[in-house]
Amino acid sequence: MLVANNNAVNLSCKYTYDLFSKEFRASLYKGVDSAVEVCVVHGNYSHQLHFQSNTGFNCDGKLDNETVTFCLRNLYVNQTDIYFCKIEIMYPPPYIDNEKSNGTIIHVKENHLCPATQLPDSSKPFLALVVVIGVLTFYSVVVTVALSTCWVKNKRNRVLQSDYMNMTPRRPGLTRKHYQPYAPARDFAAYRS
Repeated sequence: MLVANNNAVNLSCKYTYDLFSKEFRASLYKGVDSAVEVCVVHGNYSHQLHFQSNTGFNCDGKLDNETVTFCLRNLYVNQTDIYFCKIEIMYPPPYIDNEKSNGTIIHVKENHLCPATQLPDSSKPFLALVVVIGVLTFYSVVVTVALSTCWVKNKRNRVLQSDYMNMTPRRPGLTRKHYQPYAPARDFAAYRS
């Protein structure tokens, strides 16, 4: 069993054949029934080896005398499975394709990355509300102080004589009991309650 650290793992496949002088095809299969070909390399030592994958795996590798090492990178948790190595000797004859490994379980661990602490989404409207209330409070205090100052200044400079004068004519010497024809009659009973 191999555990994938940092989503990468190296899987070595050993064979009984000397691979230096032969043309071969080494492949890595995934699953109990080996249904998915994960990575494949074919060639010999006279040509540069090219590891490739047709199933979306990021694979690379290296070759020794009797070992092919597959390097799988960027693995995901759902790619945890059992993997089998298989080699086919193409040249020189006879063709041999019966060498398959017993299988190796590759366990890919999930990376738990702690996100950077951010303000929760619910605090943003609250922060905006606090700012708006603060601005309105400041504005109301400034307006109240300005109006109070104007009122105090006007109170000091107030003219005590008014331009309005009561123009109701009065005759000297008459009392309230006498009727005054030029003055409107008042109904004092209407004001009693």
